[in-house]
Amino acid sequence: MHRVKRVKLEDETEGSWKSFAAVRMTAVDELSDSTEVVEMEDTPFQYFVEKHSWDGLRDIIHSSRKYSGMIINKAPHDFQFVQKHDESGPHSHRLYYLGMPYGSRENSLLYSEIPKKIRKEALLVLSWKQMLDHFQATPHHGVYSREEELLRERKRLGVFGITSYDHHARSGLFLFQASNSLFYCRDGGHNGFIASPMKPVEIKTQCSGTRMDPKISPGDPSFIAFINNNDLWVSSIETGEERRLTFCHKGLNNVKDDPKSAGVATFVIQEEFDRFTGYWWSPAAPEGWYADGGRTLQLLYEEVDESDVEVIHVPSPALEERKADVYRYPRTGSKNPQITLKLAEIRTDHLGRIVSTQDKELVLPFTTLFPGVEYIARAGWTQDGKYAWAVLLDRSQQKLQLVLLPPALFITVSEDQTQWQERAEAVPEGVHPYIIYQETTDIWINVHDIFYPFVQTSDDEITFLWVNESKTGFCHLYKITTQLQQGCHQWSRDYAHSDDDFRCPVKEEVALTSGEWEVLARHGSKIWVNEATKLVYFQGTKDTPLEHHLYVVSYDCPGDVVRLTKPGFSHSCSVSQSFDMFVSHYSNVSTPPCVHVYKLVGPESDPLHKEPEFWASMMEAAGCPGDYIPPEIFSFASKSGFDLYGMLYKPHNLIPGRKHPTILFVYGGPQVQLVNNSYKGVKYLRLNTLASLGYAVVVIDGRGSCQRGLKFEGALKSKMGQVEIEDQVEGLQYVADKYKFVDLSRVAIHGWSYGGFLSLMGLIHRPNIFKVAIAGAPVTVWMAYDTGYTERYMDVPENNQPGYEAGSVALHVDKLPNEPNRLLILHGFLDENVHFFHTNFLVSQLIRAGKPYQLQIYPNERHSIRCPESGEHYEITLLHFLQQHL
Repeated sequence: MHRVKRVKLEDETEGSWKSFAAVRMTAVDELSDSTEVVEMEDTPFQYFVEKHSWDGLRDIIHSSRKYSGMIINKAPHDFQFVQKHDESGPHSHRLYYLGMPYGSRENSLLYSEIPKKIRKEALLVLSWKQMLDHFQATPHHGVYSREEELLRERKRLGVFGITSYDHHARSGLFLFQASNSLFYCRDGGHNGFIASPMKPVEIKTQCSGTRMDPKISPGDPSFIAFINNNDLWVSSIETGEERRLTFCHKGLNNVKDDPKSAGVATFVIQEEFDRFTGYWWSPAAPEGWYADGGRTLQLLYEEVDESDVEVIHVPSPALEERKADVYRYPRTGSKNPQITLKLAEIRTDHLGRIVSTQDKELVLPFTTLFPGVEYIARAGWTQDGKYAWAVLLDRSQQKLQLVLLPPALFITVSEDQTQWQERAEAVPEGVHPYIIYQETTDIWINVHDIFYPFVQTSDDEITFLWVNESKTGFCHLYKITTQLQQGCHQWSRDYAHSDDDFRCPVKEEVALTSGEWEVLARHGSKIWVNEATKLVYFQGTKDTPLEHHLYVVSYDCPGDVVRLTKPGFSHSCSVSQSFDMFVSHYSNVSTPPCVHVYKLVGPESDPLHKEPEFWASMMEAAGCPGDYIPPEIFSFASKSGFDLYGMLYKPHNLIPGRKHPTILFVYGGPQVQLVNNSYKGVKYLRLNTLASLGYAVVVIDGRGSCQRGLKFEGALKSKMGQVEIEDQVEGLQYVADKYKFVDLSRVAIHGWSYGGFLSLMGLIHRPNIFKVAIAGAPVTVWMAYDTGYTERYMDVPENNQPGYEAGSVALHVDKLPNEPNRLLILHGFLDENVHFFHTNFLVSQLIRAGKPYQLQIYPNERHSIRCPESGEHYEITLLHFLQQHL
């Protein structure tokens, strides 16, 4: 007989896979009697998570969400420094911001006074002062209009109250949207600061429907503009006048018959290009143009015609009415909206009353002037209002043009369209667009927010700061001077564009930063330019891709790149207009966020090397939950040639010799970085909860994620879904080899959106690795997703049919396992981004193939789960599914 020292196995849950130990025992029993097998006493065996009832899990989730509710969204944000002009007072700056005061559940407009002098031995915590007196900013019962609700989805807003504001520094005017209306108040500016809190003034209107996207005219702050029912309006807060500037929208109930809009960013532009406005005030309003001392105010705006864009129907939130919301949604390969830029002008008299308004269009159609342009990615005005500018992209998003547009290029069009000669003669000689910069790449261009044009010192050239990623593969700052080459364009009906038209030669292009790291330029990132000292402040990853820091470099004599924030944390900063202070919201994996104000001190002779000195605190780090254990950040050299970063949440009840069930939490798509040295206790608190229950949780940023350069992100080019899982599995195996407690026979993969797509891909391609997949709001067929995103990464379907087929999970359901309890799909029924169609189509294919699955629908949720009850239900469902089937 053979002698075996047997290791006792704990009972397995019904339906679970055989553990590694059990397989070994079976193999031992099949050995011949003459074989002697000796098993080591320390052979790892499985740890089984304690099973809780549904109510028990609910209690666990309640306690974890209670903590996150204490600190989530409490930090101040959207900072605006205003320097005190009264030097006799005790304060140097007033700092305005949005925040959620203690005891409040909604965002409000707040301010803090920053003292000139501090006691360095004591921690000064600035008080948060209310600007508004007993003001209710959230609409009654928290019900937003359809336009506001959809904008909140696009901006990923989770807070109530005031979510944005416009500020005019010279007059101290604040403008904001709240409680389904528009309000303004004044505090500061050149007239000095006034007592707060104050009653904001509601801006009355004759409009029906919601007024959106309000902005103050920089040239005359008595005027504001806003969008109402897809048209652009202007209003005077001094005279009470209100004028509709554009007449694109007919106000019809049928979306099909009302396809035009003015000043509004379309769905794809908001969702995929992070542009949330469609109009831009000129900063200049020169006086003296007219004998009566009146002014001319100008607005550049985008006009959109969605006649050729497909109409889709998404269930309405009012389910009891059995209605559907109707949207224009351009699926990949289909037609995008027709676009153009126009100019609206408001002429006022010396009393600020509106004398007239005019709508002006380009001398030639936009498509004639800029053939091949599909998207207006960014737009605005130069500092002096001499030019409007726009960032234009082709459909493949591999060619970018930065264009200057003289206002004289826009002309008033008479009703008699046959008078072409008059139109052409209305444009002064030598007036035409200037393409001052162009980029091309064979991967894709990531649109950014960094463009700083200096005021021209010569009419025949312009200098500006710009970020370029395609040149070196990493986002870096450049100072560029372009010659404004005068053309001899004769505007006529038969004008034919050539590639060299309007293209201006670059005279000088100087790199201000360089290396295998990134200047942060996407998702609203800013630079701060001090023209007096010729310094530019920016945020980047020079020290490590895991941390964001504030840096400064000279744009006059590039050299040293100086870090201003302390290492060991990831920072989000805002610099004062006087460049002597900055505020940083920072944290690391162990420390919840805090917000501190720093003063830059040092000799004026060397402004580049001024040292940041802690000045005051706006918010100290909250205490961590009692069971919080920060994740461990790791890295490994992958087979792809890149070092990959990951995070590991170790099981809290770790016992040597036990293998723990493991969750691979994944996103894996472009434009997102999950692994960095910032606090994960708010957004990813559920990962800590999983670890507290005995799971190991692994997060890996593989190829395709951002902040690692274009080659790293571009590994997904034309093959989304084909490379990401290999990086995830390689990282999983690395963790299992290094830490020994990861049970590779019990791994779940879970993610939302792109992470939901990859969760399905994991179960399709590596069912031997992933025991279960939990896919939230997944894209299941790329042919049904939008143009701006899908074509950027996958090209149009006719050029990449193999890539579309390989990357569409709904076409590969035959590869999914036949065992039940291995697949759970979750989706919001009202999802207007990844439409429920994706899950509907997947489920129909699963049924046709006879495959088992479980489905959890959230009837009143869109792409993001917003209702607290729905969020709680999702987390309980996740825990329950894992404890039963992993």
